[in-house]
Amino acid sequence: MTRTPDLRLDALYRYPVKGLSPEPLSEARLEPGAYFPGDRLFAIENGPSGFDPTAPRHQPKIKFLMLMRDEALARLDARYDPARDVLTIRHEGRVAAQAHLATEEGRRAIEDFLRGYLPDSLRGAPRLLRSPEGFRFTDSARGYVSLINLASVAAIEDWVGAPVDPLRFRANLYVTGLAPWAELDLVGRVLKTADGLRLRVLKRTERCAATNVDPMTGQRDLAIPRTLDHHLGHTDCGVYAEVLAGGRLSVGEGLEIEADGAPRA
Repeated sequence: MTRTPDLRLDALYRYPVKGLSPEPLSEARLEPGAYFPGDRLFAIENGPSGFDPTAPRHQPKIKFLMLMRDEALARLDARYDPARDVLTIRHEGRVAAQAHLATEEGRRAIEDFLRGYLPDSLRGAPRLLRSPEGFRFTDSARGYVSLINLASVAAIEDWVGAPVDPLRFRANLYVTGLAPWAELDLVGRVLKTADGLRLRVLKRTERCAATNVDPMTGQRDLAIPRTLDHHLGHTDCGVYAEVLAGGRLSVGEGLEIEADGAPRA
């Protein structure tokens, strides 16, 4: 096993509602074969999508409200309370909508707010969808756990000549201790924590225009995919991983890279 003492978890985030704001975590318990806890539990259907909760299949993100096209979503502060199943959306510092999502009335309250907030973005009636057991509204069908290397974000900052908020990349794990773009070479490798958690890196993450949107202001102010393609010849930044063995992740803890298993392209 290759010890990597400087590889550390700098931050953890979940995104309960696809396209809405992130929620920081100090720790998370991951289970084998499962998605990141509390992540992409809900999505807002933008007109009929064909999604069937009794036979869920991965759908293109274009069928939902999303930052790639609906940058005004970044100006909303959303918080989900799983214990009460309550979603609160704030706009300009005030509660704009709050609802119990288990009820039809509650879901309609969220839908009505979004209908008024994004009237020009809708292709049909917005509908709040809840992910059934074993399914999540991730961008990638294998988007179980996403990871961003903060050194790669710093390299992008140098290229664009401006600060780049790492939250533009909407990852679950943000790590330090890798060289810029070294995460792309981890495909096929396994990361391990002292608690026994094991993550196998599955694939690179191809970036879309959602990263052009400032997650605080909602302004479309940078051209991240175009910058990546210009400097690297591709638009990959970050990776997806799957959970091989469960365990607890805590901000600040170290990670190891298992030596066995050669990286794959």
